[in-house]
Amino acid sequence: MKPMCKWLMTGICLFLIQQPVHAQGMNETRQVALENKELPASVPRFVFDSGLKFDYPDAVRGIYVTGPAAGGNKLNELINYVDETDLNAMVIDIKDDKGNVTYKTEDPDSPYAGIGKDYIKNPRAMLKKFEDKQIYPIARVVVFKDSLLAKEKPELSFLDGEKVWKNGRGEAFVNPFLKEVWDYNVGIAIEAAKMGFKEIQFDYVRFPEGFENKEDDLKYNVGEYDEAKMSHTAKRVQAVTDFVSYARKQLEPYDVEVSVDIFGYAATLPEAPGIGQNFTKISENVDVISSMIYPSHWTSYFGIEKPDLEPYNLVKEYAKLENGKLKELKTPPTSRPWLQDFTASYLGDGNYQRYGKEEVEAQIKALNDNGIDEYLLWNAANRYTKGVDYTP
Repeated sequence: MKPMCKWLMTGICLFLIQQPVHAQGMNETRQVALENKELPASVPRFVFDSGLKFDYPDAVRGIYVTGPAAGGNKLNELINYVDETDLNAMVIDIKDDKGNVTYKTEDPDSPYAGIGKDYIKNPRAMLKKFEDKQIYPIARVVVFKDSLLAKEKPELSFLDGEKVWKNGRGEAFVNPFLKEVWDYNVGIAIEAAKMGFKEIQFDYVRFPEGFENKEDDLKYNVGEYDEAKMSHTAKRVQAVTDFVSYARKQLEPYDVEVSVDIFGYAATLPEAPGIGQNFTKISENVDVISSMIYPSHWTSYFGIEKPDLEPYNLVKEYAKLENGKLKELKTPPTSRPWLQDFTASYLGDGNYQRYGKEEVEAQIKALNDNGIDEYLLWNAANRYTKGVDYTP
């Protein structure tokens, strides 16, 4: 092990120990901070400084950006669009939906050296552009949906016979019960924080949809939860909640906000037992909660038969419900929902409409009318509607 020391103002030493872990078939290291637990609260703790300065906006109003777009010519177009409007933030894929790390680290000692894609060839230069324009940078890390890690280390996934189990879309998940999976993803988040990102957004913090219908047929390790005296449902919820709490604690020295994306319907239930998401428990462990409330993703909720056709009403009803849930918390997180800026033609004739200026603005207005002034816009192709009034 390689001990390192960072001296604090008081002369007390904070040791950072390089401990070996294993992920993706390679010998890797992760950094673990060990602090003297008997130190008084007044003693300053180590906080990492990336050298970049970003102020938190009056309210975050952002767009999603894929790794290829962030590393290509599309980025300047998106920067100009944000700069010319009342938008002020970008959510950048750092680990994407397939499990790809979207950059190649320059640190030879990094656990992820040699495995990243070169979508974003110079993350630091990208973040410097954001600093110049004061665009608030959020790093999106997709956690448990990870076909790449599942392929490299099947024992970290769910096995159907001798093969990694995949859903109907051919996607594999890794196992939320396992600490090794947690550390793998938290390590990526820490690298993003060191680059200069001011917020880490964890997505797919859940078990696969319908897992409760497959769990008895699959082979997987329950890890430390094996001896827990609770139901299978409670174990899933506990594992997901514990990951969020653990990730936030590990990121404390890096002075970043921690946010989690969550299914919108999770707020309508005591908990979503199949996937392990409990809206209240996750909200208690994050700085920002980002419910995905795209009208197209709902069925007949809130008495609305065809939600995609009624974006204002759908978002309004959701906002009212979420406000009530968050008021029950002692320290509620900031609400920053994901809104729809895409057309869901897959719903079929009569069930969808073309989303443009009016539909996007309707969702924003519904949030604002209910006291929510932060939001993020999703378009998988990063083609955002022109002419939208994003004014708070």
